[in-house]
Amino acid sequence: MTKASDLFVQALQAEGVDHVFGIPGEETLALLESLRSSGIRLVLTRHEQAAGFMAATWGRLTGQAGVCLSTLGPGATNLVTAAAYAQLGAMPMLMITGQKPVRSSRQGHFQIVDVVDMMRPLTKYTRQLISADAIPAKVREAVRRAQEERPGATHLELPQDVAGDETDAIVLPPVYSRRPLAEDKALAAAAEAIARARHPLLMIGAGANRKTTSKMLHALVGKLGLPFFSTQMGKGVLDESGPLWLGTAALSDGDFVHRAIDAADCIVNIGHDVIEKPPFSMHRGRRTVIHVNYSPAVVDQVYFPQVEVVGDIAHSVWALAERLDPQPHWDFAFFDRVREALCAHVATLAADPRFPMAVPRLVATLADALAPEDITCLDNGLYKLWFARHARCRLPNTLLLDNALATMGAGLPSAIAAALARPGRRVVAVCGDGGFMMNSQELETAVRLGIDLVVLVLRDDAYGMIKWKQAHDGYPAYGMDYGNPDFVRYAESYGARGHRATSIEGFEAQLREALARPGVDLVEVPVDYGRDDALLNHEIAELAAAVS
Repeated sequence: MTKASDLFVQALQAEGVDHVFGIPGEETLALLESLRSSGIRLVLTRHEQAAGFMAATWGRLTGQAGVCLSTLGPGATNLVTAAAYAQLGAMPMLMITGQKPVRSSRQGHFQIVDVVDMMRPLTKYTRQLISADAIPAKVREAVRRAQEERPGATHLELPQDVAGDETDAIVLPPVYSRRPLAEDKALAAAAEAIARARHPLLMIGAGANRKTTSKMLHALVGKLGLPFFSTQMGKGVLDESGPLWLGTAALSDGDFVHRAIDAADCIVNIGHDVIEKPPFSMHRGRRTVIHVNYSPAVVDQVYFPQVEVVGDIAHSVWALAERLDPQPHWDFAFFDRVREALCAHVATLAADPRFPMAVPRLVATLADALAPEDITCLDNGLYKLWFARHARCRLPNTLLLDNALATMGAGLPSAIAAALARPGRRVVAVCGDGGFMMNSQELETAVRLGIDLVVLVLRDDAYGMIKWKQAHDGYPAYGMDYGNPDFVRYAESYGARGHRATSIEGFEAQLREALARPGVDLVEVPVDYGRDDALLNHEIAELAAAVS
């Protein structure tokens, strides 16, 4: 006979779990003891939300469900935002929460929340374990659901009395399975449409940023020479440093990349995820759109593809490459002019001499300091648009941004998880001062874990993106400004090193020094969003419209 909590941990180990992020509680002490005597590492965090962000990021980087743990009641409710983060962002994650004994409890309804019902709209699967015998099947199913396409969040509730039960159940090992392949006629129709087009264009979406899709896409692009652009969460699937990259659909419209989109008569949409903002809007009769994804298209007024290739994306891309050869009538001359204009504009903004810094200059500075395999984790704010638009990623999942839930507070926890999941790579968290302070307590977690991490806090003493939107909509400035701590002393109080940039040259030196040494460094960087409204809402569109 096996104690239920021990069996639960054995089931996690069978799934390949070696880290659990979270905060235990009274109702999870049996599970905690089972973890202590296992090979699984408990990463104790300072807030359950941060633990959820870490688990989701672990899943995003590894493809295996990241696991987080909380107690009942307030611990479980603190996981709600992280559940939505993983679910909308397609990051495989399993949440484990404790609960009062289900057979008898002497504490009445104290701290009782119906967590399973609460998690139902935010997860792919949520269950309460009412029997120790059910643990192997429920863990196997929760992990399977979390990892299968489309990945997302799952949840299991382990009551205190069930965790202490004895059982003779045994672990169910994972079963290897292959995703269905696209139907041959659909592949033929897609290949015919691409070959017939004069100006075909590839779009790389979030769904392509998983599995082996990157390898197959490089083979397709290498053979055919097709220009491409990406969504924000599709960045890095294809090497963006080469001559076929046309940019990222970071803005809603009017950017250089949208001129290329408007000129395309066939868009091959690989891994489109409707959770992201639409990278382009379809208009009837304008162009052929081919949907290549694990699942059928979700049709709405701006997206109604004429050809759907539904099945494993990597296989579909390989099969299209087998069916296609470069066509003599393909014409990419206008795309080339768009790329030249975009690159010239990016280079101009990268040389902006202002201090406090303009974010495009900061993006360029960081790119110069990092290797292609290093990882940048973004929180959410106005600076995210500049990173999405200007950073030229060479490898998948090296710019971790969230264009799904787009929640503040995830940048620092995500970076901690990235450092744990990808040891040997340098990791940088880029946070606005607002987002940073939402989970800044995790600096202690990073220091305690002994990881190497650089945190850039972009300071403007306001909720800058909403302040920008407020001004753009013609409202008077109100309710957006706040004070900040002394970030240098704040970092030092946790045992990290703190720095404050006072010039561009000083920041460049501080960044390189921080990246070169072990431990946790925080650099406060004053930023200037003063020209962003003119650039994002007027100047970029005018320059893009001038390309002919």
